[in-house]
Amino acid sequence: MRERKPVIGVTCNFDYRDAVGMVSGMGITGQDWDFVSGDYVYILEKAGAIPVLIPQYGDLEAAKPFLEQLDGVLISGGHDVGPERYGAFPKGYCGTIMPMRDEQDIAISRYFMLEKKKPILGICRGIQIMNVACGGTLYQDNSLHGEGTARHMIRDDRGDVSHQVTLRPGTTLYNMFGERIWTNSYHHQSVKKLGDGLKIAATADDGIVEAIELIDYPYGLGIQWHPEAMLLASDDMLPGFTRLIEAAKKTADK
Repeated sequence: MRERKPVIGVTCNFDYRDAVGMVSGMGITGQDWDFVSGDYVYILEKAGAIPVLIPQYGDLEAAKPFLEQLDGVLISGGHDVGPERYGAFPKGYCGTIMPMRDEQDIAISRYFMLEKKKPILGICRGIQIMNVACGGTLYQDNSLHGEGTARHMIRDDRGDVSHQVTLRPGTTLYNMFGERIWTNSYHHQSVKKLGDGLKIAATADDGIVEAIELIDYPYGLGIQWHPEAMLLASDDMLPGFTRLIEAAKKTADK
């Protein structure tokens, strides 16, 4: 009998302005779209999981029986997180926000982190969602952090690296990769005040928080770069996903 693979939910981007349809030529003018980069699917499959997409629900509470069946969740990248979610007023440098997605992603993160204590991985926007879900705040733009030295918003190929990141001893990331790694970078917002129950796991040379971890948790990791995109160049980032799958297997066996 084939071994059951862990099922990992991947949160979708949500677009109610029909930008996806206009670019692709699909669908009918004015449609809403739920979508996600295929890179998330490819790397989760390679790591040994069955990825399933989590669309934008009209009633998330009614979808809880589905979420209950998931062995873990990946909070994917996307638009900026609305500043009102962490008690701030939106400034001009804050980009496009999707309030419905903010609300659902924060609720899903809290469901997995606080209620179910199942494995969770947040990528780019995902680290910011995890931090806000735990009561933390964000810099609406990295320029507010101070004079930076790292390139945090690159326009190169998504597999290209941008800057180095220092990983802190005693963290899951340090145990996987050691002290220093190169990463890509596609963000202009970042963690400001750390949320409850979290610790900083990595920083860029300019002090920007690049990774956070849940304290005393089976696998709860948020990273600011896009490891799934780096799969194009090498398998160096695959351990972050295989560890997620290993933790999810333990959850499934309980």
